Amino acid sequence: MATIPPFTQSDLEALANVLGDTSDGLTGSEIHHFLLVAKIDDVDPAITKRHRLFNAFATFQNKYRCANNIINFVKEVLAPSRYVENKAEFETRRAAVNRVLAFEGLMITEAGGVAKTEKASTITEVQLRVEGLKNKLTQQNAHSALFHYCNEELLANNYFHAVFEANKGLFHRIKELSGVAADGNKLIEQVFSSNPILIINNFSSQSERDEHTGFCNMLKGLCGMFRNPEAHEPKVEWNIGEQDALEILGIISYCHRRLDKAQQIRTA
Repeated sequence: MATIPPFTQSDLEALANVLGDTSDGLTGSEIHHFLLVAKIDDVDPAITKRHRLFNAFATFQNKYRCANNIINFVKEVLAPSRYVENKAEFETRRAAVNRVLAFEGLMITEAGGVAKTEKASTITEVQLRVEGLKNKLTQQNAHSALFHYCNEELLANNYFHAVFEANKGLFHRIKELSGVAADGNKLIEQVFSSNPILIINNFSSQSERDEHTGFCNMLKGLCGMFRNPEAHEPKVEWNIGEQDALEILGIISYCHRRLDKAQQIRTA
């Protein structure tokens, strides 16, 4: 691991507060164990957990002028294998840690690794990065096309317009791949009909043709939900929450993955 510059004192304090929280933080014995594993001296084992962790972290940094072992401590605490029976606790603790690490340009991934990010400078920026819709889609390894077509809406946690723009982007990509200028269901019919322009598999066996038809119907469903006149009603009249947005965007992401391998079999 490359040398990680020392954390600011305020970030060290915040990290110690999260991990040493009275109700949700580590126990005293866990703190001792993880400090030992991370090779950080437990300099004040008799004091409160928050201060105990801060003193251990600060003493290490003052001596070695880096934060490597502190990150190792965090990685040990957030090793996914420790939370097999309690994923909710893992996500809650990881989110709390990442709110602090965002100010240092770091984050703990869902796999328990460490990734570099741009340093956050505001609380709002941290909240959107750690808790926002875009971050959750990133964790799910959503298709890059989603972010291309609705990145601004995702960053703003605008569920309605994120879904709307992502869906428009999906149909725009179908137009580009097929060369067909039609819109809506006419586009889907021309491109994925029984005499298709694009195919998502070899389109030779009955099961492959059935799969292709199912994909075509899925696209028609998305078209019907989000491209008809009702989709242009005011946002307040079209209620959509975060979970709905995540699931719909997941379907759109899946469609993009199938388009990645689509073959053109005739000219429009």
